[in-house]
Amino acid sequence: MKVTIVGGGKVGYYLVKTLLEHHHEPTVIDINKKTCSYIANELDINVIFGDGTQIETLDSANIGQTDAIVCVTGKDEDNLIACQLAKKIFNVKKTVAKVNNPKNAMVMKELGVDNVINSTDNIASLIEREVDTSKIKQLIALNHGAVVISEIQLPENYALDEVMLKNIKMPDIFNIVSITRGEELIIPRGQSVLKSNDKLLVISGTNSLHQLNSILKLDKE
Repeated sequence: MKVTIVGGGKVGYYLVKTLLEHHHEPTVIDINKKTCSYIANELDINVIFGDGTQIETLDSANIGQTDAIVCVTGKDEDNLIACQLAKKIFNVKKTVAKVNNPKNAMVMKELGVDNVINSTDNIASLIEREVDTSKIKQLIALNHGAVVISEIQLPENYALDEVMLKNIKMPDIFNIVSITRGEELIIPRGQSVLKSNDKLLVISGTNSLHQLNSILKLDKE
């Protein structure tokens, strides 16, 4: 998944490393030339030197092809503007902004930012749950949020169409509870197969959704 990060400071750097570990394609935009050089040399990724609140800079970063933008500069107004431009001008589906002043959180939400985070510790978790797992709809959180029951709508021309569950290497932390196929409800067994347009009910660890996304080949749509 392609993710653009506006702001290459400590938070941005940490996010880039997290995304790379999970095989995403991050691009960083930062207004500081030294910061850009450091990130490019350390992490070997695409880095854009420029102002993320300017249309020209976002365009040069191919923002129109990104799946999500995460704005983590030290200025709330810059994070807001970058998110608004990404969504309204370039039709980016998911916008995430770090808010430095908690009082601005509600304003950002009202002005169209999809997710507003005022704790840097929560941003990586948000990316795992919102960006990487955009095809997984979380229904119920259990055990104080450690476990989640999710609904997954398999796409048309699904990559694992007609593959038996026993042939999918599914760790014990995941369990497919049911498969809905049209009007039919299937309690899955090893011999059960997945088919395009099936709807799955899955129980898993909240922090393992990115792994589930990869195992079920939802990123191959």
